[in-house]
Amino acid sequence: MRFSRVLFSLCIIIAVATGCTDRSFTPTVPEALEVGKSKTIFGATTREPLANGTYGPERSDTLRLLELTVSIPPSHTPGKLDFAYAEPDPETQFTMAGRQTLADMTRLNDRVANELKSYPVGERDITVFVHGFNSTQAETAFRAAQLSNDIDIPGATIIYSWPSQGKPLGYAYDGDSVLFARDGLEQLLRNLKPGVSNRIVLVAHSMGSQLVMETMRQMEIKTPGWSNDNLGAVVLMSPDLDVEVFRSQMRRIDPVPQPFVVMVSRKDNVLNLSQRLRGTHNRGRLGNLKTLDDVSELPIEVVDTTAFADTAESGHFVAATSPAVLSILNSARQTAAAFDREARSIQKLFPGRLVVDKEDSAIEISLSETAYRAEDR
Repeated sequence: MRFSRVLFSLCIIIAVATGCTDRSFTPTVPEALEVGKSKTIFGATTREPLANGTYGPERSDTLRLLELTVSIPPSHTPGKLDFAYAEPDPETQFTMAGRQTLADMTRLNDRVANELKSYPVGERDITVFVHGFNSTQAETAFRAAQLSNDIDIPGATIIYSWPSQGKPLGYAYDGDSVLFARDGLEQLLRNLKPGVSNRIVLVAHSMGSQLVMETMRQMEIKTPGWSNDNLGAVVLMSPDLDVEVFRSQMRRIDPVPQPFVVMVSRKDNVLNLSQRLRGTHNRGRLGNLKTLDDVSELPIEVVDTTAFADTAESGHFVAATSPAVLSILNSARQTAAAFDREARSIQKLFPGRLVVDKEDSAIEISLSETAYRAEDR
């Protein structure tokens, strides 16, 4: 009971802290591009449209397609995501500079293909980013733009914006929305076919990892082998996902697309809270694994980012908010080459050292040894 009261109080504090900010509307400021760097973010969403032209938390059976233009401020530094809802300052904040609706998948494929043509052959990837809990559509676009810019991800970026309530107390609603949103993500992935693309890289954060895994599972049931045939890589960042559920989902995916990367941190307080909310405080989530025993036979690569958590802006999104991790990723060989099927290991991106837990013992090993295929251990 004491923990329940503390948790409730914590949630109320978070709600009050964010309650004075209207997150439902982010204005479009075209003149922001006069000072900021332009980044195109394509979008697919199962959110209901609002009268002001944006998309809210209500669920829609219709998959709507968008082309968004984000202005990245000249003052931006890697790992930082500064933005405002009502009156953004393009000099210092990410700003929405353009929004347009795309009529159908044919139009989306045409626009994505046109975007890819500006990249060299071999760097024409499509990164599909699926956000996590408590996210609005504009926030997701800004995060995708920041991550794409800071890591210099080659090719086109598409966000799949599922109907998160965008509220700290909306955890249960968001959990249901993840299940609701599976068909929309499947529709996007099955019909995403711009002819000049090298491959599709599927990236998910937090609760979005549950959505990605559930969607891949249902696609495999309908079309065995689809994931391996169509996905060039899968990356789950801080996945808010039960390990046993993850194992059951993986059993349906055969063969597993490679590389399949899981980024974890034992200092992820959001996942620590998640496991307590679910009454599983003695069992960690996939994103805060303490030992590889539960995933040792799976064909995945686990990257432990715990050592970088203290310097990250968000302990629940170290890969996007740690300047050190971003610097390592950005200084490595081109991301596309690092994810090549003939050179699968993500360890190319991680020189240096890191402390990880193995069977409850702290062992200092090189980062190249923390990025491994779990089935090989």
